[in-house]
Amino acid sequence: MTQAADMFRTHPRQSQIEFSVLAKCVDECYACAQACTTCADACLGEASVADLVRCIRLNEDCRAACQATGEMLSRVTEADWSVLRAQVQACVQACRACGAECERHAGHMEHCRVCAAACRACEQACQELLAALPT
Repeated sequence: MTQAADMFRTHPRQSQIEFSVLAKCVDECYACAQACTTCADACLGEASVADLVRCIRLNEDCRAACQATGEMLSRVTEADWSVLRAQVQACVQACRACGAECERHAGHMEHCRVCAAACRACEQACQELLAALPT
């Protein structure tokens, strides 16, 4: 069981959705944020950094979206699911854009390949959470 799952399981207020789906999304958001931080830093270390400005920008946008989403989803007391739904949808878009850009560079930069995989995993976890959210 992950840290997020343990915390949700022991929370005095249970979420309206299955905590394992919620915990997976939180975990993937934080993992993606970390991957994006490191990928942006690795891009800055590349000789062709000028060609990677868009990738760095999307890494930073995705990191911010994932970090915020993980934090917002970690607070289940009196959750406003319409606000959370919009945030998760924004996270999906950020992951999709960053993942696509990193995939463009994945053939010659391993850090972009790793980051693209993290973006895709987060995007999938967010989609699964969206399907489970109350309407």
